[in-house]
Amino acid sequence: MPLRILFTLFICLLFVACSTGKLSVVADIPNNLKEVSGNEITTNSNLIWVIEDAGNRNNVYGLNDKGYIVKDIDVKNVNNLDWEDLTTDKEGNLYIGDIGNNDKNRKWLSILKISNPEAIEDETTAEVIKFKLPKGEKPKDFEAMFLYNNFFYLFSKESGKAILIKVPNALGKHTAEILTEFNLNGKHNLITSADISDDGKTVVLLNHEKVWMLTNFTDDNFFGGKLTKLTFEHDSQKEGVCFEDDNTILITDESNDDLGSNIYSFELKQKN
Repeated sequence: MPLRILFTLFICLLFVACSTGKLSVVADIPNNLKEVSGNEITTNSNLIWVIEDAGNRNNVYGLNDKGYIVKDIDVKNVNNLDWEDLTTDKEGNLYIGDIGNNDKNRKWLSILKISNPEAIEDETTAEVIKFKLPKGEKPKDFEAMFLYNNFFYLFSKESGKAILIKVPNALGKHTAEILTEFNLNGKHNLITSADISDDGKTVVLLNHEKVWMLTNFTDDNFFGGKLTKLTFEHDSQKEGVCFEDDNTILITDESNDDLGSNIYSFELKQKN
């Protein structure tokens, strides 16, 4: 092969490697999933489960490590009002956060339980947990949640002061408990997804260009410990995050022309 072609290939590979900053591309997301808004890995499956947000199908998709759809589950008894995040429990059940509220016109938000998704062929029905904010609290938009000690924790998506709320993992209707207000200082601090590690020691809050890592907390006082900001050196519409292991997170972003629509991995503790 001519030297000029080899050099061109080298430059192209170098550009691809550098263009994702500190992120490593795991796989492309299929072209028909343009608005992936959440991802999760369960204990009973090696698949990466993903959903899309408002205006898309009421489906949960299981992707393999090549990004191919190997499970496509239609959730028959609900509508995708605004599916924004996924979480799981130790039994491998999957929970969909129908918690988006961009127009601030939803009084009741929902969390949908999908039992043992890896055993479902192609359709299912969800169990429904509904909740509202306490009386007097204005409606808020949520895109980030995780399950911890049988409670869901949800972070509002706001520039400046935001709230953390708590909802029990129990079927029926509930009034959320507001745990705390918090403010992630600086620009570009809207939270789009969240997760907690399996050992319960690390929380990550996702943004388009960074994660905030919360450690050294006690019980559910997540902001009472250490907060570390980790930048990606890469900016795209990142909407989903989950732990692959206690130090590695998987991130998904939406398609935006030629940018995004990938699954990335990111090490919380970077190797020197």
